[in-house]
Amino acid sequence: MIQNFFKKLKLIFQDDILRKRVLFVLGALIVVRILAAIPIPGVNTFELQNFFANNQFFNVLNIFSGGGLSVLSIIMLGVGPYITASIIMQLSTIVSPQLKELFHESGEVGRKKFAMYSRLIALPLATIQAFGFLILLQQQGALRPFSPFELATNIIVVTAGTMLLMWIGELISEFGIGNGVSIIIFTGIVSSLPGALSQVFFTYTPAMIPTYIMFLVVSIVTIIAVVFISEAERSIPITHTKQVQAGSRGSANTYLPLRLNQAGVIPIIFALSILTLPQLIGTLASTINIAWVQNASTQINAFFLNQMYYGISYFFLVVLFTYFYTAVTFDPEATSHNLQRQGAFIPGVRPGETTERYISGVLTRITLVGALFLGLIAVMPIVVQNVSGITALSVGGTSLLIAVSVVIDLIKKLDGQISLREY
Repeated sequence: MIQNFFKKLKLIFQDDILRKRVLFVLGALIVVRILAAIPIPGVNTFELQNFFANNQFFNVLNIFSGGGLSVLSIIMLGVGPYITASIIMQLSTIVSPQLKELFHESGEVGRKKFAMYSRLIALPLATIQAFGFLILLQQQGALRPFSPFELATNIIVVTAGTMLLMWIGELISEFGIGNGVSIIIFTGIVSSLPGALSQVFFTYTPAMIPTYIMFLVVSIVTIIAVVFISEAERSIPITHTKQVQAGSRGSANTYLPLRLNQAGVIPIIFALSILTLPQLIGTLASTINIAWVQNASTQINAFFLNQMYYGISYFFLVVLFTYFYTAVTFDPEATSHNLQRQGAFIPGVRPGETTERYISGVLTRITLVGALFLGLIAVMPIVVQNVSGITALSVGGTSLLIAVSVVIDLIKKLDGQISLREY
């Protein structure tokens, strides 16, 4: 296995095109890490650390910012606004036949237009989120009070940082290997490991050895489960009729793969976006000098500070959006029509509407497993932190899910490129 790894590594650096692609990705990620280390003016480091130590929700958001939120860097929003914009566009295909045709049937040109619309939506989303986060962090004492001009300047800087990061991600996708946005998030996860390990090291006591062992076991089990669920699929047998000779027909058997987790990590990201909105609204409402508005703001903030209520809401939203996003990205009706046009059928199932119902039923059952798994992964950091009582040992299930998914995807694409070069 090790020999195979070094053999592939040698092939990568022997091939000019592959070597340039890998070096481009590494160079782009170095630029991202430099940007993540440049803070905006007026940061109160001590108050900022206290804020993140007592807020699990913003620790999860920090994952998607590539670690920039924890230092209030110029890319503190990360690629979150772009991801949210992409999700909004994909959900819009349900209500807009034109967008659905553009996304599914217009080929590469249509996908480029779809991505352009996502970028346009990401700009106002980034501006609104920058304003909300800056006001929130000011109220928490993590930022000094800004004048209107300073606030506007910081909003522009943070928004520009998000758009720059989005552009770098697209460059990685085009000139590197893998999905640029996913790789940027993966880099943020990896960059946070040294800090977490050092915190564990400096707080070590012999009495905590059982906790460390539990942490290690849970981490290994989580990684194995993520790999299993990410690769698991339900294969539906398909029979294709074909003409063998004049007047006679034969058949060829294939299968239709339905992934156990069709939605990937998207439901978690979308649930985070939904949970962010009421918190930002509640924080901004607290600045309004009206009694009932401030009372509502206090109740909203108290709700999200309660770990049990927050965890239940998070789990429910992840399960809901897993079904919702799967319905958007996979259309049983279109699949049934395509099979019928190709002269293919599922053995024992009538073509047409019956096939559509059969595929929908199978998809609904396997999506339940994927949705529950994603929900458990999402709330795992809260559960582990409450059980162990140690913030540093919060197993980031979302982090592991993203990291393992990105590594698997990257290995597959590298193997494909190597096989192509060898051929």
